[in-house]
Amino acid sequence: MRQKIFLLLQIATFCVFAGRAYQHIFWDAPFRSILWSESWMSWLVEGVWGMQWTDYVRSPDTNAMIDNLTINHGYFYAFCALITAFIRVLPRFVRPILLLGSVSLTLLAFMYTKDKWFHFGQFFEYSLQVGSPILLWFLLRDEKLPTEKFIKIMKVLIGITFVCHGLYALNYYPRPGNFVQMTMSILGIGEESAFSFLTFAGIMDFVIAIGIFLPRKIAIPLLIYACIWGFGTSIARVWANFYPEFWADSLHQWVGETVMRFPHFLVAFGVLVWEWEEGD
Repeated sequence: MRQKIFLLLQIATFCVFAGRAYQHIFWDAPFRSILWSESWMSWLVEGVWGMQWTDYVRSPDTNAMIDNLTINHGYFYAFCALITAFIRVLPRFVRPILLLGSVSLTLLAFMYTKDKWFHFGQFFEYSLQVGSPILLWFLLRDEKLPTEKFIKIMKVLIGITFVCHGLYALNYYPRPGNFVQMTMSILGIGEESAFSFLTFAGIMDFVIAIGIFLPRKIAIPLLIYACIWGFGTSIARVWANFYPEFWADSLHQWVGETVMRFPHFLVAFGVLVWEWEEGD
């Protein structure tokens, strides 16, 4: 059982690093939410560097600096993915790279949160992505894991991620337009039906977050649902935005967005393996 859970966490960690690497190298990341924020950066730009703020934000050098910072972060994530893939055969001293990668993912989550008006749900929605490298590091560090306490930590990360996803689906925070668009595109339904579907999905997100802590006869079906729903919401990025006539561009734009979300079902699958085998 330990080997199965280890492999699932290893794949989950690899996927989040690989997906983020693809995003940063070929697309973009929200570094500008901080580096172009006058309230956050003017003290440095004007007080330390002695530049006018308008000169700073309009400078091609500033834009190139942010682009290079984004791409270099992508290379770092690619390195983390490579480390994750061969973590069993590499020396022990490289393992803390997983933790550095998790710290970087936390910073990324913070930047997305700032970009979304500091909705706390936006930050904690990344719990499984940030947590997967840490979980893998602990498994590498302690041969006695997983224990029941370790599995509870996995459940907490699952619950937080699903609850935060549910807050958007239920329109507690403004429901993202891409949620509605993907639902309509995949299911072939109208806007009102998409709203109803997302409301149901949001309620189920909360049911999952609570139910996975209940006895196995309740937790197991909900974990199966979590695996299916987590996979569905991940693959939806490609499914809803795939155009056969532009297949290469479609995949180029959305595969990374899909792969980085694989921890949303792989970690749940790991908990399902525990519950299933411990119940035998």
